[in-house]
Amino acid sequence: MTFEAKYLGSNGWLIKFDKTNLIIDPWLTGDLIFPPGEWFFKGSLDNEILIEEDINIILLTQGLPDHCHVPSLKKFKKDIDIICSNSAKGILEKLGFTSIKVLKPKEKIMQKELEIEATAGAPVPQIENGYIVKDYKGKGFYIEPHGYLDENVNSQELDAVITPIINLELPLVGSFVKGADVLPKLIKTFNPKYILSSTAGGEAKYTGLLNKFISVQEYAEEVKCNLVNLKTMDSVKI
Repeated sequence: MTFEAKYLGSNGWLIKFDKTNLIIDPWLTGDLIFPPGEWFFKGSLDNEILIEEDINIILLTQGLPDHCHVPSLKKFKKDIDIICSNSAKGILEKLGFTSIKVLKPKEKIMQKELEIEATAGAPVPQIENGYIVKDYKGKGFYIEPHGYLDENVNSQELDAVITPIINLELPLVGSFVKGADVLPKLIKTFNPKYILSSTAGGEAKYTGLLNKFISVQEYAEEVKCNLVNLKTMDSVKI
């Protein structure tokens, strides 16, 4: 086994390597509200998601509330190692975290037993991060939560790709999550053994004006052969 991936719902993942437990974009407790208020968009969890494992690293792809979720981050110790996009830095500093490393696309860092490389992610509106994470054996995964693939990423074989598998669209705006569009490119670039469905799953309930206008476009049939669609707190060993 290279690692174990556990889905936490929404954009959240717990990845367990041999010596390092990595949590990504955790939303574990409390509501999720986008400005200007809950009338516009609100997500709710009926039950808190409990993490029993000791977490060594928090990895944040974006500074938006559904990736950098303040009530959930408050549950972690202030000296935990956090790797993030630049948009999350100020939020983390206000919360009192002391070990923050901002990665820009193309930058790499060695943390614990892992090599973590940032890639260019979604423009929302600033360019956020995707990541390629590998262990000392060169095994690992790619993750980006909005369906954007950095055109400068070199082709390579990875064990898994964590990605949305559908498009989410708004009238006049178009797709703001492009999972269905990016899947063929991800398969060609990384030749993954597993595609782990993310972003649009989990047990959260959504309300608000914005939610009423979101439409869904499905993924292509040909990816079903290596697609893993986990429920919240389900896991797969890779």
